[in-house]
Amino acid sequence: MVKVKTFTTEVKIFQTKKELDQLDERVNQFLAGDSISKVISVSDCCTTDNTGATIGLIRSVTYEVG
Repeated sequence: MVKVKTFTTEVKIFQTKKELDQLDERVNQFLAGDSISKVISVSDCCTTDNTGATIGLIRSVTYEVG
């Protein structure tokens, strides 16, 4: 069965590297903790405020179970 899991993080100026590392760790823990047989895709998308500045990140993981 194919499923999609979405992870989000807020992006703050001068803290982006730390926030991306934390997001990577959350995704890796999810993938290691479930019975995932195959990762089909990983996709990142930025969210912006009304000025166009990036304020967050959405990471979608499409995977297959069992």
